[in-house]
Amino acid sequence: MPGPRLNRTEREQVAAGLAARHDYAEIARRLGRPTSTVSREVARNGGPAAYDADRAEAAAQARARRPRGGPTAGTGSVGQTQEPRAAARTAFLADFTESVVATGVPRTAARVLVWIHSADAGLTAADLITELGVSRAAVSNAVAYLDRLRLIRREREPAGRRERYVVGDDVWSASWNESVEANARWVRITTRGVEALGPDTPAGVRLARAARFFTAVQETMSAGPWPLATGETGALLRALARAGVPVTAEQLRGVLTPEQRAALRRRG
Repeated sequence: MPGPRLNRTEREQVAAGLAARHDYAEIARRLGRPTSTVSREVARNGGPAAYDADRAEAAAQARARRPRGGPTAGTGSVGQTQEPRAAARTAFLADFTESVVATGVPRTAARVLVWIHSADAGLTAADLITELGVSRAAVSNAVAYLDRLRLIRREREPAGRRERYVVGDDVWSASWNESVEANARWVRITTRGVEALGPDTPAGVRLARAARFFTAVQETMSAGPWPLATGETGALLRALARAGVPVTAEQLRGVLTPEQRAALRRRG
């Protein structure tokens, strides 16, 4: 079982993975380490573009020799003071990314969304390529995906041709509205299926049950995300809030607990 810190061989593997443009999750998988360990290691040592295994190893050895208890008065550097905050930020970004991936968003798109969300100002494609260590094509595909979901907005720089990607203040309400529209489509198609296959056939009965489910969700969601909800309605709203991005009905059922799904089936 690997120790708590990376060794020189592992740091060389991290450098090789970055050079091959693997993302942090892939590098971590090959090392048998958590993704957050790799992301913290890279962030602590200059980021993907500047990471060097020898320098990272030397820095780790220096930290290991440093007296415990922190720098003494008058001798501490700004870098030493800021290091815990940098490590906390790196861990947060890794955990935030995993939370977004768990909703069904592709990993690169999730990383792009998280980095844009966590930046003080908008990021350009060049910024994302440098920060994430991925290709221009990967960033372009991720941005297009997030733009379709209305999770980010493109802004043209006034004095140049570059675009910056930002998260609008209305991103979550727009995401909610997108989910309302998607659910309305499920209501229409399942209702149409009942008519096409016959309400007395097994398939028709199954689709009628689905149509009632989607109709109940639609009625709840159409009221908006703001009212305080309890009971089964609250379960649906909390599930959507946990998802955090537009979801399909299948994904919605996936985030409900078995008890919540059973209660909704009994109502249907």
